[in-house]
Amino acid sequence: MSFGQGGPSWGPGDSGTPDWAALAEASAARGRRRKWLLIGGGALATAAVAAIVATAITTSGKGGASGSDKNASELPAPVDLPSESSAPQPSFSSVAPPPPPDPKDFIADEKKDKAPVTVDAFFPGRKLTMGDRVYAKGATARTTSCAATTQGALGSILTTNGCDQVIRATYSRSGVAVTVGVAVFGTEAEAGKAARQASGGLASLSGSGVPTFCRGGSVCRRTANSYGRYAYFTVGGLTSGKNVTTADRNVYAVGDDLTDFTFRQILHRGEVQASSAAGAPVT
Repeated sequence: MSFGQGGPSWGPGDSGTPDWAALAEASAARGRRRKWLLIGGGALATAAVAAIVATAITTSGKGGASGSDKNASELPAPVDLPSESSAPQPSFSSVAPPPPPDPKDFIADEKKDKAPVTVDAFFPGRKLTMGDRVYAKGATARTTSCAATTQGALGSILTTNGCDQVIRATYSRSGVAVTVGVAVFGTEAEAGKAARQASGGLASLSGSGVPTFCRGGSVCRRTANSYGRYAYFTVGGLTSGKNVTTADRNVYAVGDDLTDFTFRQILHRGEVQASSAAGAPVT
C-alpha cells in the first residue's frame, strides 16, 4: 500500500494508531481517478475505431464506385431486336377442303363405275382364305345371258330389272360346295329391287374337282343380297348330294364366308376408284 510522501497518517495525538477514515478517503479518491481514466480511454478508443471505420467506408465507396463504373463500361451493349420478323408468316385458306369421295358413289351407277368387270376382279387367286378356313377355288364362268345362270323364277327377275351379266365361282371345303354369283346392273335401284324380289335361286356351277351338287330337286341353302349396282347370290350344299338341314352348320358357315367375301370385294372396288379420284387434279 502507498501512503504518499508524508508516510502514513496516524490518529490524533500521534498515538501510533492509523487514521482509518483518512486512509479510506484517500483510497476512494484514487479509485475514482482510475475509473475516469478508464472511461476516458474507452471513449478515445471508440472514437478512434469509428474514425477508422468511416475512413474505410469512404475509401471502399470510392473504390467500389470506380470499380462499378469500370465493370459497367466493359459490358457489351444491348442488342437491338427487330420489332417484326422478316420471315414469311403462315397463311391459311378460308375455303374448307372438299370432303373425300364416297366409295359407294362409284359402284352405285355404271356411269361412274369404270373398273373392269371380270372374274378375277371379283374372285382372284386359286383359293380363298377366311380366317383359319381355306377354300379351294373350282370352276368360274361369266355370261351376259343372266337367266341361264339361274333356277326357277330368278332368271326372269334378273332380266326384268335390267341385268347386264352374271359372274360365278364355286368354292369347296370338307364335303361342302358353294357357288356365288354376282349379277351386274346399271344402277343401285335395279340391283336392290332384283335382290328383294329374288325367288328360285342361282344355279350351282360344278367342275374343276367339284361334282354336281344342288341339282335335281335336292335341298340346298340359298341367299340373296345387293350392294351398289351389284346383286349377289349363293347356293350351297353337300357334295354327297344329300339334302341340307339346319344341322349342317358347315354349309351355313361356308355360305356366310363367301357372302362376306363378295361384299368386301364390291366395297373394295368402290374404295379403289374413290381413292384414285381423290388424287386426281380438280377440273
